[in-house]
Amino acid sequence: MQFQMRFRAAIDGGRLDLTFRRWRSRQVVAGHTYRTAAGRLEVLSVDVVDPASITNAEARRAGHPDAAALIADLRGDPGLPLYRVAFRPAAGSDPRSALAARAKLTAQDVAEIDRRLDRLDRASSHGPWTAVTLESIAGSPGVRAADLAARLGREVAPFKLDVRKLKALGLTHSLEVGYRLSPRGEAYRRRSTRTVPAGARG
Repeated sequence: MQFQMRFRAAIDGGRLDLTFRRWRSRQVVAGHTYRTAAGRLEVLSVDVVDPASITNAEARRAGHPDAAALIADLRGDPGLPLYRVAFRPAAGSDPRSALAARAKLTAQDVAEIDRRLDRLDRASSHGPWTAVTLESIAGSPGVRAADLAARLGREVAPFKLDVRKLKALGLTHSLEVGYRLSPRGEAYRRRSTRTVPAGARG
């Protein structure tokens, strides 16, 4: 369940607390918290509904002017079940955001990040990617993921997945368009001696 960052203010303000999705099977579970570009969201309920039962009030809570507009904007096969998901901003701070804000790194911190990035490179089916991806984001903050991926000769979806791995280490932030290094990522980049492999620059 994903939301664009442009919906964050409406979600935080409580104006958007429903979403309707066509899924082959249930993709979220009530009581669980999910990370999205619009922040961490706690799912309160997940129900299969008849499109004809959606009210105008529910549509407005989902960011649409009325039920007809919501139904017209639904994506996916009309034959799939339609799920109504109620949610709210999750309580507490995101541990990943707190990690990304830590810019004071010890030598041990740098060595541990080096170790984890090396492990990601070794596990990759397309060769070492961590150093060149960090450099690409550092040099092009706010550039579309599709453009960054093209520069590196990567497919967009696997590239985005890899960037999420860097975000999990607290090294990057997602912007409404593209990415940037976090304070932790900037500090790591200044102190690490890891280099971009020859021929890997985009």
